[in-house]
Amino acid sequence: MRLYLCEKPSQAKDIAAVLGAKRRGDGCWLGTDVTVTWCIGHLLETAPPDAYDARYKRWVLADLPIIPDKWKMTVKPRTASQYKAVKRLLGEASELIIATDADREGEMIARELVEHCRYRGPIRRLWLSALDEASIRKALGALKPGAETFSLYHSALGRSRADWLIGMNMSRLFTLLGRQSGYQGVLPVGRVQTPTLRLVVDRDRSIADFVPVPFWAIDVDLLHNGTTFSAQWRAPADACDDQDRCLNQALAQQAAAAINSAASARVIKLKTERMREVAPLPFDLGTLQEVCSKKLGLGAQETLDIAQALYETYKVITYPRSDCGFL
Repeated sequence: MRLYLCEKPSQAKDIAAVLGAKRRGDGCWLGTDVTVTWCIGHLLETAPPDAYDARYKRWVLADLPIIPDKWKMTVKPRTASQYKAVKRLLGEASELIIATDADREGEMIARELVEHCRYRGPIRRLWLSALDEASIRKALGALKPGAETFSLYHSALGRSRADWLIGMNMSRLFTLLGRQSGYQGVLPVGRVQTPTLRLVVDRDRSIADFVPVPFWAIDVDLLHNGTTFSAQWRAPADACDDQDRCLNQALAQQAAAAINSAASARVIKLKTERMREVAPLPFDLGTLQEVCSKKLGLGAQETLDIAQALYETYKVITYPRSDCGFL
């Protein structure tokens, strides 16, 4: 039996329809010598510290750092029934087609199940970024060898383990040090969340510490051969700050009076530069969220939800969770 392993139920349903697997089974779609099953995101998660040693249930400074010799995975309780279905099907499969999302996280979702369930049969990869029928048929006709995308699994695995090592160890360290200083709450630390929090705090502090400084600028409308254009007065460097803004009010007022009394202006230097502007790339997710926020007032999650629906339900755009504008 050839088994197709998808990332989401909706994805599995679309692929199963093209393969002719229309009979519903236990956590799968069944066809003639073909079965399509699905995950619900990650069915497995990295085991907590106390899975390696019961003493880690208590947070003690002397136990840090916690670095597993051999990493363990546990089944997520919320999706345990689907895990059982996938494990059973992997045991029955003669060939596995990984059909999860075409990115490193999709690769990891499938490969961690392959490792945990000890599937040792042949593996091929369905590389798919759109769920309309034509795209699915084209991808099915161009299956990749499983080894071709295996390095994506290592990339995602490295990210996952880095998250665990930093989160589990540093959260315990800072929480315990906080308790020594009288703070009784938990101080979570994360590979992504903590640097992001630092950026926000630094920005808030710079806003709070900002001291406004007055500066003076002069804009002049000039007429040349019937065309009006705007020019800006440039003060001497010793009268400006690091952003070329004039801080000397008396000098600016003197320049304004001289300009008002002048009947003409003389061009001292002219620089002409030819610019080449290329067509913009297609939207990546971040840019799409930024534009939708400015033009439509949509939040980042709202934009993602709409894009995901356009991809999964209406089949009118390609896979949206990408930061690459060249796709």
